[in-house]
Amino acid sequence: MSRFDVSLPWWAWVLMGLGLAAFVAMVAVSILRNRGMKRSLFASPYALWMILFTIVPLVIIVYYALTDSSGNFTWDNLRNFWDSNYIRRMSATSDAARARYAVRGMSNMDPLIYSLWMAFLCTVICLVLAYPTALFMADRKMKRASSLVILFVVPMWMNITLRTYAMRILLVDDGPLITFLRLVGFKDAQLMDTPAAVLIGMVYNFLPFMIFPIYTVLSKMDPALQEAASDLGANPGRSLIKVTMPLSIPGVVSGITMVFMPAVTTFTLNVMLGGSKRLMLGNLIEQTFTKQSNWNMGSAMSLVMMVLILISLTILRKADPNNEGGGL
Repeated sequence: MSRFDVSLPWWAWVLMGLGLAAFVAMVAVSILRNRGMKRSLFASPYALWMILFTIVPLVIIVYYALTDSSGNFTWDNLRNFWDSNYIRRMSATSDAARARYAVRGMSNMDPLIYSLWMAFLCTVICLVLAYPTALFMADRKMKRASSLVILFVVPMWMNITLRTYAMRILLVDDGPLITFLRLVGFKDAQLMDTPAAVLIGMVYNFLPFMIFPIYTVLSKMDPALQEAASDLGANPGRSLIKVTMPLSIPGVVSGITMVFMPAVTTFTLNVMLGGSKRLMLGNLIEQTFTKQSNWNMGSAMSLVMMVLILISLTILRKADPNNEGGGL
């Protein structure tokens, strides 16, 4: 299959055409019934955009994930993701005993487990760094809170590739950070092309996504609650644990979701800082599409990733049903 060969069956095109026609028909009927356009119809361009660039790509991914190269329905792509040697076992031999004792493959599961572990570490570190920062920024006595917000926002105006190149300058062997570590006694210090460098880059790039949801919730918190806790005899530490932290849970959950999902799907940081010595799931998906030109297997991996995203969004909805966490 060519890298850019996207061939869908006839029924997929018919389904998309019917969906587009239904969208146009609903808009026309709404205009006729209301004898003009309601304000809600001004969202129609957004709805059309979502259909063309969200629903249609999702249909394509699901189609390729559940079919083989001939377009026939199969579960082999998803099955092969969890058991990398499934296809090899099926085609290698008819010897049932040999197939039964074949070693279970981990070429796909290892990047998934590694990605989840790195994303977990990144999320924990971001939470530990972000909560005190957001608490400090949301302090009513803090006069420069808006300036601190701008300091966190300005780096995000740059492309992530540029920010990562800047990080490389600090982490290379002759860079200022490694030079300082060697001066203070760490003679064998090395960060570039290691998992530590990838983790530092992830924290640097995703930390604002943890700070702002927590800051949004804390800044909206009624200061009378702190005063009431103080009047009832709670010291600042107890007030923080019993009042502030429970009320900030929606922001924490929102921040965790906004950090964990891009962290688990990233592949640029692993290439630029880790040298791709250990594949993350994002790298594996990218290589499956671009180098192997295997749209079916790549779509199956992407489908697994989308399921993880849906699980994350479900957890967020349960913990923050009113969307109090805000975010960017």
